[in-house]
Parts: sequence; structure tokens; C-alpha cells
Amino acid sequence: MAEHDFGSVERRDTDSVKWNLYAADVTPAWIAEADFKPPQAVIDALVARAQHGMFGYTAAIGHASAPGALWELPRVADIIVDRLWQRYRWRVSPEELVYLPGVVAGFNVACRIAGEPGDAVMMHAPCYGPIAKGPLNQGRRAVYTQLKLTEDATGALYYVHDDADMQANLDSRTALFLLCNPHNPTGRALQRHELERIAERCVANNMLICSDEIHAEILLGDTVHIPIATLSPEVARRTITLMSPSKSFNIPGLGFSVAIIQDPALRATYTAAMQGLVASPQIFGYVGAMAAYQHGDDWLAHVNAYYLANRDFTLDYLRTHMPQLRSTRAEATYLAWIDCRQAELPLPAKAFFETHAKVALADGAGFGVAGEGFVRLTMATQRERLEQILHAMALALKRFG
Repeated sequence: MAEHDFGSVERRDTDSVKWNLYAADVTPAWIAEADFKPPQAVIDALVARAQHGMFGYTAAIGHASAPGALWELPRVADIIVDRLWQRYRWRVSPEELVYLPGVVAGFNVACRIAGEPGDAVMMHAPCYGPIAKGPLNQGRRAVYTQLKLTEDATGALYYVHDDADMQANLDSRTALFLLCNPHNPTGRALQRHELERIAERCVANNMLICSDEIHAEILLGDTVHIPIATLSPEVARRTITLMSPSKSFNIPGLGFSVAIIQDPALRATYTAAMQGLVASPQIFGYVGAMAAYQHGDDWLAHVNAYYLANRDFTLDYLRTHMPQLRSTRAEATYLAWIDCRQAELPLPAKAFFETHAKVALADGAGFGVAGEGFVRLTMATQRERLEQILHAMALALKRFG
């Protein structure tokens, strides 16, 4: 494999939400975004497209703005279809793809078409904040099934799907299961048997499934990702799968995602709900996505190895220097979900570490009641900076020990 540069890049004063939200003396580790440049092939493709000098409208075949049009970018579909087959042995046709500017828009549209106003959308708890808001945005009720908190063989926190809890919280007006897999914030990659239980409940209760799989390609070690739609044709018929290169290749600002919807009637309902509300991705999104998918896999293998090493370093550091904190051992994503409840902090955990360690973490309470007392740490940064973040946290705990 080629060598890749994961060195530090100055990001303040570059219109970065991650780096501009907090004061200059606070190190950000809160948003799910990496501090690495994307594959060089992506940068080169964007530069080449910019040098053309024209930035008009664009769209791909099948977008809601031009369904059935013979558009200028049919090859993006071929690239994605081939990738789904190579990675998951998932046979998808180009017309089953719907293009979106982001997965948040994607799962909001799914909530919009699920059942009727007042019907329920079920999600795992703890729950990524924008997912939790999706049902309420679209006039639906949010209901939760709790992930069961256990520990793995190493003593790290470990969450599993609880089929009994899901069944207990379903009612006759639950119209959609809004799945996040790999799971944000816990870093779980659900196993086949867990996905099968979810799918069985959804089939039995005539529920749609919308699966946010934006972290599907950030896999640590020997972790395998299973798209829930690949379980069976029956499951595929009721499933909307959301994918994107944005997390995998660190290009969220390019605004490109795709929904895979294999049932024609469901796809038609979905695209109708997008009309006038959800725009097509534009030229730099398409160009960046195609370059990443065609030429970025060597970079992706390297960066996933870097994330794995950062995860192991973080867990070792916590065990050695902050044993009062306990973290998940992410199987996928670059997120550490850290339980601070036993630390007896004088402030809520996020506020404590921002004030006393000058580190900005994501507040666990933002992931619902199940996240209270937790923080989420983004480990997708240079090792030196990650060590500085953890060292500052340990010093702050020691001062208040």
C-alpha cells in the first residue's frame, strides 16, 4: 500500500465548524469529523473540475428533480452499484439509487413518509441527536428501545440490541424503525443475529426500516458491516438504506449521499416527498464521491488502521490514567463513548472537561436520557493531539481527585 499523509493541518479560521465553535485555547474533539486530508485523488479531481471554470447546476439520473432524465453523470451510479456488490455482495441496480445532499435529509424524508402524523418512529437509545429529532420534525412520535449496556471480554463497555425491550415498546402505530448502524455514539457494528431480530419485528408489525449506514466503511480490526437490507428480499422491500463517502473519506462538506430503495413503490413515495424540499447534490459532491470510491480505498485502509491504533491507545490511556472513566471499545466509527458517572465530577462531564481540561467533547445528554453522564470523544485526529487531549483530561481529574 502507498504511504499517506495524516499530519497536522491548520484548521482554525478556515470556516470549520469543528475548530471555530470554541475559543482558541479549547481543543475540539466533539463532532464526528476527522482532522485528516482526504485521499489525494479526491483533491486532484476537485482541483481539475474547478479549473474547468464552470459551476452550473448538475444532477444524476433518477434524482427527484429530474426523474428519468438522461443526465450528464450516469457513471456515479455504476461506481456505487459496483461498490455495493464488491463489499457486500449486494445486487442493486442504478434506478434503485436516490441522491441526497446528506443522510440527515435522508432520514427526515423517511420519517415524513412513515405512517401518518402522530404515528411512532422507533430508535435505539442512546440516540444520535439529529436522528432523535427526525420524527418530531415530521409530525411523528419518537419512541425508543434501549440498547442493553454490558461489558466485553476486555472489560470495556459494550451495548447490545435488546429484542425484548424492542417488543415491549412497540405499539400498533409504530410505523418505522430508524436504525443507525454502525451505531453513533457507541461504535457498535450490529451482528447478523441482532439485525435479524430487528427485521423480524419490523416485518411482523408492517414497519418500514430506514438504516443510516454512514459509518459503514469505518471498520476497525476484523469488524464486518452487514447492510440490513441484504438479509432477505422481504426486508429489502421495506428498507431505505442511507450511505455516504463523507465520514469514510472525510469529505462531509461536499454534500453527497445516496439512498438505496429497492422497492419501486416505496422509492416513488420517497422521491415524491423530496419534491421542492431536498435538492440534488451538486458538481463537487459528485466529483469528490466518484474519486473517493474509485481511487480512495488504499487511503481508507490506512486511515482505518490509524483509527484502530488510536482506539487502542485511548483505551489503554483511560485504563492507566483515568480508571474512574469507562469507555466502549469501538468496533466501527472513530468514536469513544465514555461513562463519567463514577468520577464524581463537580460539574456535568462536558462542562468539566471544557472548563478544566480545555477540551470540547460531545455532551452525552445530547444523545438522550440514556447518555446522561457520558461524553463522546472523537479519536480521528493526529496521535500527538489525541495524547494531549487525554493528558489534559487526566490532569483535570487529578486536580479534583
